Amino acid sequence: MSHPFDDLTPDFMLDAVDAAGFLSDGRLLQLNSFENRVYQVGQEEGPPVIVKFYRPGRWSDAQILEEHAFSLFLVERDLPVIAPQVRGDTSLFHCDGFSFAVFRRAGGHAPELANDSHLEQLGRTLARWHACGSDRPYQQRPTLDVVQDIRAASEYLIHDVVDLNYRGQYRDLTGQLLDSIEQRLQGLQVPLLNVHGDCHTGNILWRDDSPHFVDLDDSLRAPAMQDLWMLLSGEDDEQQHQLTVLARGYDTFLPFPWEQQLLIDPLRIRRMVCYDAWLAKRWDDPAFPPAFPWFESMNYWGNQVTLLQQQLQSLQQS
Repeated sequence: MSHPFDDLTPDFMLDAVDAAGFLSDGRLLQLNSFENRVYQVGQEEGPPVIVKFYRPGRWSDAQILEEHAFSLFLVERDLPVIAPQVRGDTSLFHCDGFSFAVFRRAGGHAPELANDSHLEQLGRTLARWHACGSDRPYQQRPTLDVVQDIRAASEYLIHDVVDLNYRGQYRDLTGQLLDSIEQRLQGLQVPLLNVHGDCHTGNILWRDDSPHFVDLDDSLRAPAMQDLWMLLSGEDDEQQHQLTVLARGYDTFLPFPWEQQLLIDPLRIRRMVCYDAWLAKRWDDPAFPPAFPWFESMNYWGNQVTLLQQQLQSLQQS
């Protein structure tokens, strides 16, 4: 069975990039990406550029352009974001059914979450971002709804994805998790703003003693904690220390949203369940089965049930 990305041949991509005004020298290197297809393309003049071909049908042009406009808005305010390049009056280019964007190549390494100075700097930078994220609310991009997102993803998985041996347990567990989350969040009102949305260390390049954010493909309206909780790791006491250090930097520009700690476990559960639904929905993409061979195994779903049981215990004990 063919897939739309099958049409992304080297000649097609080089011709598309040339037509957009970025004259290539024929060098093409595929980079690690599954949702989209991302390549480093050599240029006749100047350094190589990074080209992202968007997955057809995921975002509308209006949604992509809104994210681009916000990225450029952040850059105008001296935020370290790798924004798309503009040619003429647009940052989004088209070729035979594909939409693509071009970015400058940026180097760096992942931040060290065990390094307090890195965490404090991340806190300062995210506070500045979040201040801007309140100024220019998205109109086209989605809004995070932790309960509805978990419900929709779990219902999709229960229908015909979860291994039959664990489907009943999975259904019961996700139902209990949703009940517990709704109880925990009852009455909690938090402001929404434009966040990165997938703010893990793989999307942050550390160089010149500063974080540089890439790949805003999942940017949406959400509570500030969506960008903060993914910077936590380790045991509870380690995570509390990390939150304290992040807050020290964040408080330089905005009050740290301590009341949103209640969202950390629900957001973690949302990521777990939605990640599985994402894999299932992308299984027709030939890049996925070889990269995630464990996804269809019975053992995988047994492990997922165990992890969800642990999350339920954490919710009920906190």
